[in-house]
Amino acid sequence: MMTKEQYIESLRKLHLNLYMFGKKIENPVDDPVIRPSLNSFAATYELAEDPQYEDLMTATSHISGKKINRFTHMHQSTDDLIKKVKMQRLLGQKTAACFQRCVGMDAMNAVFSSTYEIDEACGTKYHENFLKFLTRVQDEDLAVDGAMTDVKGDRSLAPSKQADPDLFLHVVERTPDGVYVTGAKAHQTGFVNSHEVLVMPTISMREGDEDYAISFAVPTDSEGITLIYGRQSCDTRKLEEYNDIDVGNKVYGGHEVLVIFDRVFVPNDRIFLNGEVKFAGMIVERFAGYHRQSYGGCKVGVGDVLIGATALAGEMAGSAKASHVKDKLIEMTHLNETLYCCGIACSSQGTKTKAGNYLIDLLLANVCKQNVTRFPYEIARLAQDLAGGLMVTQPSEADYRNPALKPYIEKYLKGVASVPTEDRMRLLRLIENMTMGTAAVGYLPESMHGAGSPQAQRIMIARQSNLEMKKELAKKIARIQ
Repeated sequence: MMTKEQYIESLRKLHLNLYMFGKKIENPVDDPVIRPSLNSFAATYELAEDPQYEDLMTATSHISGKKINRFTHMHQSTDDLIKKVKMQRLLGQKTAACFQRCVGMDAMNAVFSSTYEIDEACGTKYHENFLKFLTRVQDEDLAVDGAMTDVKGDRSLAPSKQADPDLFLHVVERTPDGVYVTGAKAHQTGFVNSHEVLVMPTISMREGDEDYAISFAVPTDSEGITLIYGRQSCDTRKLEEYNDIDVGNKVYGGHEVLVIFDRVFVPNDRIFLNGEVKFAGMIVERFAGYHRQSYGGCKVGVGDVLIGATALAGEMAGSAKASHVKDKLIEMTHLNETLYCCGIACSSQGTKTKAGNYLIDLLLANVCKQNVTRFPYEIARLAQDLAGGLMVTQPSEADYRNPALKPYIEKYLKGVASVPTEDRMRLLRLIENMTMGTAAVGYLPESMHGAGSPQAQRIMIARQSNLEMKKELAKKIARIQ
């Protein structure tokens, strides 16, 4: 396995075609806007080196028998699924941000089992291709970005019916050695910090969409890939002279990019689906299920930090003993632990796939994500309620560092006498960061839209609910023939 330092150095060897704020970024590793997201990603390597977290952060490869980072592991039991959720909660607690590596892990597990069943039905060799790719990922401890979301264009039209055919990623040329693809993948979490991208279809396909039913893996710096870095709330605070307090979370963060594929070549042995339209939906459903399970871990860990920050804010203001403060902290904890229960539940009820890895209970995973679309917003609302207005009206750090102004700020922003004013300012900026700033991207809108927006889960819940069985139960009790 790579160390944290080896991972960071490995990124320096990439030649990404990356743009941010209209300019090409030559050194993403040391860029002050990007570096916090790299630090979060690097935590997945750092904690894997720590003996106290070995059981959660590492696993035994079913291919080589070697110890590997759990983020490259194919789940071999329900215990593996549960440890995945616990690992994600731990990383959320350590970073208070999106650590970005979950998407690749979920994509690999979905494609692993899907390619096995595609080969079984079609006589293809996609699983063999994927095992070759997976072996390299595990042996070299590579970071893999999972790319599913197309920009979609006109939502009422199928991929092959769009006015612009590139609005869904598709094959534009076939050769004896491979294919060329064009299109874009949106909202790509962690792409800049990854070595490889594993591309999947974004929706179920039908006849006529064969060129769009494509899954493959290529290096993130492949020729023809252009990255446009996503804007986040308060992101330019990282560029200010005084940015130790005002960014809220100086060390860790997350990122998303728009990924453009312009005639990117994919060799045959890197292709995992190529025109088999009826299996596109299988990959989508399995990836979505795994990723909806993930949110029962990562968002809970971030929630732990936010609850702790909110409790501290009450102590610093002298309101911690008020009954309404206690009650709101209890509600925040109740909501957060409910999300965790869902993540653990869908994991414990997982089942073995034909390929040998384990799939979560899809109904419970979708219930988990449906709750995630709501509960973090309420947790954040209560955090803002208890933090008070100073969270968004306190002076800047530049004002605080001004010798003429600092005495006034120290005097008038004081809460409990024993608490330094600067500590109170730091804590309030952290809450602002998590509920309104850069970290809010991963904690709130991502909770709503990541792994599918709310209606996507409701469709799956309806599909998985087994309503006919429930009606039969009622008929039997009521003695209806």
